Amino acid sequence: MKIKVCGMKYRENIIELSKLSIDFMGMIFYEKSARYVDELTLSDLDILPNQIKRVGVFVNAEADFILNKVNQYGLNIVQLHGHESPEFCRNLSKTIPIIKAFSIENTSDIQNTKKYEGLCEYFLFDTKTPQYGGSGQKFDWNILNEYKGATPFLLSGGISVDDADSIRSIDHPLFKGVDLNSKFEIRPGEKNIKQLEQFIKEIQYEQD
Repeated sequence: MKIKVCGMKYRENIIELSKLSIDFMGMIFYEKSARYVDELTLSDLDILPNQIKRVGVFVNAEADFILNKVNQYGLNIVQLHGHESPEFCRNLSKTIPIIKAFSIENTSDIQNTKKYEGLCEYFLFDTKTPQYGGSGQKFDWNILNEYKGATPFLLSGGISVDDADSIRSIDHPLFKGVDLNSKFEIRPGEKNIKQLEQFIKEIQYEQD
């Protein structure tokens, strides 16, 4: 199972996170977010091993802004968390892989993925709120059964250390991993490394 830890913004915290068995580390380039990356530099990320992919999270940003951050931070993949169109994703995907986020409240929200098929590396299903993610709230995970697409997906939205059993019970062939953020935080942008380590061990233990 893929593990993505999102909303990182402090160098020392990133150093500690780099020691864990995760697949993606996300940084948020959306100024209205409490986890907005405003002080990190490329050298702050040098500690990350190659197997941890650098993800930049953007909300309705211009392509030039996104590509500038890709170059500035050596991003491996971008996550689009706004209302980006399929055409925007098609054009951007020619340069860098994409995770497209979808806000989920009911089964009809799953249908919005259809026009993005074939354009993204992963979909990400998050809880629909007035904000763009980071709410700490869950949606009804039974809705995942309505997803009939072909793109693998990650699950986001209020996942905590207590959810390992529930996540292991999700039986969907395209469910590939989880996105961890606010429920593992000491403060916005700073993660509780011990809680993350505990959660990862529980997930990996059951898979072995």
